[in-house]
Amino acid sequence: MKQLMSGARRRTALIGGAVVVLVAAGLGTWATDTWPFDKDTYCWGAWKEDSGPDFLSGEALEEDNASRTSKETAPTPGRQRGRCTVTIHSERVSGDGEKVVEETEVTVAYGPAPEDAAERMEWIGGYLGGRAMPLPDGLPGATDGNRALLVLPKGCDAPGGRPTAVTLDSTARSVYSDSTMPAGAGLGGSQSVARLLVAVANRGMEKAGCAPAQPFEVVSPLTALPEEDESFFTRACRIRGLDLGEAAKELEYQVGAVTRDLQSCSVRLRRGAGRYFDALMVAQPRLSALFDGATGSRAPARGWRGTGVFADDYKVVRADCAGRPLTALMLAPSTRETTPYFAAFANAVARRLGCASVAPGSATR
Repeated sequence: MKQLMSGARRRTALIGGAVVVLVAAGLGTWATDTWPFDKDTYCWGAWKEDSGPDFLSGEALEEDNASRTSKETAPTPGRQRGRCTVTIHSERVSGDGEKVVEETEVTVAYGPAPEDAAERMEWIGGYLGGRAMPLPDGLPGATDGNRALLVLPKGCDAPGGRPTAVTLDSTARSVYSDSTMPAGAGLGGSQSVARLLVAVANRGMEKAGCAPAQPFEVVSPLTALPEEDESFFTRACRIRGLDLGEAAKELEYQVGAVTRDLQSCSVRLRRGAGRYFDALMVAQPRLSALFDGATGSRAPARGWRGTGVFADDYKVVRADCAGRPLTALMLAPSTRETTPYFAAFANAVARRLGCASVAPGSATR
């Protein structure tokens, strides 16, 4: 009997030990995010569920009928384009019993800058102008916390020579029965967006077969906007020559980046009524390469230095500035004549950087 009891105890001990091992193994896999506790990944494996930003968290799925889905096409060595979209859809009932649908979409695109010159100018201005600030650590890109752009190394250029970039865009809205309201996408702010962008750029370059030996990394904090938007003014962005007179009563401006590599000034009609003009200066080498082939082969007008193009809806000029190409861009509806403002902006930027004037005449109107 004693031998039988001893054998039973041994079997019980072995079973108990096996359970402990299995539980320990389970805890280990949970700690390392491996099976059977894998977390979802998105955008070619660059982003992981519960990795920081709200749109990737479990809390984003707490509402009724909430779901997070993704659709992605990765770049390859033979197809240097990729796209990834992460979508969150949820429903809730407001305090008065109304059904509210919440929709968030975060989209990443990998590919060359647009080929059409006008489309490219608008694309550049959209990511580098307005409230966008340069990425830290010398990374060639910018973000405003809702969208971002990063230009990849020359080894990733398209066959025609256009630089390849990774862009990130986000939209979010709350849909009521009688209205739609914008909402925050839960990206976590500009620093978080910079890290999301760099992570997906590194993975995209791996997939495309052009990853550099040293991957991109965000270490330093982003610089803050120098000031908030201003509604009461005559001189836009504190630039001599951008004196808008009586028109300023219907306008507001935003000073963006003011660095050696990037400067912007955005003037808008009040109450979200649209663009008056956006002015941008780019001197960072890889960002400057975005303009290659789009600034013409001659001066845009008499007295201007460098080469440029004055089209209906944009004006761009490129000139040497202390051994680097300085490119100035102004976007505006064709119904407004902005050449004097463009001259004032281009000359003010050149003067700040210690370069000769780009436009003819003085910087004042």
